[in-house]
Amino acid sequence: MPLLFLALLLVAMPAFAEWYSDEQAIMGTRVSVSVWHDDQAGAEALLNRSMAEMRRVDAAFSPYREDSELSRLNREAAVRWVNVSDELWELLQRARQVSEWSDGAFDITFASVGRFYDYREGRQPTADEREAVEAIGYRHVELDAERHRVRYLHPQTYVDLGGIAKGHAVDRVSRIIMEAGVHNASVSAGGDSRIIGDRRGKPWHIGIRDPRDEQAMVAILPLMDVAVSTSGDYERYFEEGGVRFHHILDPSTGASADGAMGVTVLGPEATLTDALSTTIFVLGVERGLAFANRIPGIDAIIVDPAGKLHFTDGLSDLQSD
Repeated sequence: MPLLFLALLLVAMPAFAEWYSDEQAIMGTRVSVSVWHDDQAGAEALLNRSMAEMRRVDAAFSPYREDSELSRLNREAAVRWVNVSDELWELLQRARQVSEWSDGAFDITFASVGRFYDYREGRQPTADEREAVEAIGYRHVELDAERHRVRYLHPQTYVDLGGIAKGHAVDRVSRIIMEAGVHNASVSAGGDSRIIGDRRGKPWHIGIRDPRDEQAMVAILPLMDVAVSTSGDYERYFEEGGVRFHHILDPSTGASADGAMGVTVLGPEATLTDALSTTIFVLGVERGLAFANRIPGIDAIIVDPAGKLHFTDGLSDLQSD
């Protein structure tokens, strides 16, 4: 009887949990998801749902896909009101909020000029194309809250959600994972990540790369239950005449921001940290730190143009002597 009881007990016990992961190229970047799960079939189904959600967000908000909702908005909003989905409406509102917080340092209409850069071909906007800097300005995007419709108040205004959409996708996938009952996971899309729980009793270690050496780290952060986003001038760029032209544009000029080489932001959700890492990069060290210190639950690390690290008040214990 004791042997039979032991056998039945062993059969009834759940299988040992382990990490299950998937990595794919989506949204123009590397997307990876890892979950701690006690069932292989359940884990694989969850990973498939996660990747499908990433592809759905990309299909909806990519400015490079003619059939995306964002592309339709860019084609039509300068000539008429356009009704948008609740999801796009929420993203536009979140973007507007960060724009207002930062006095326009974050601005999704940067692409009015930004779309004329080609970083693979080393192409800058022509003199005529640079005149579209007048179309940059988040106030050119008018939001009708009652009807959830949008229009552009300048004929050359163009919106790109690249500074917030990947964080949004990470948060959407994180919600799917948590609703499935998983308490330990990691979701990342390029420079945007969300850590759910910890790494089974230990923190996850996230490295901040050296902006001038992709093999080196300037800091390694032990993290749990947090979102983290990094923006750097090394992601998409070309050099000409000793000047680095990169994709993080200062909305006030339409030119590459030059107050930092890299910014990492920690916070409660990736949608916000994604937008704030771009914002702080544009603001530079002094204004960027002051801005981040004013926002509850947000911390930042800035790598300045000389390669020196700067920390917000909440990370002061990481400051080297």
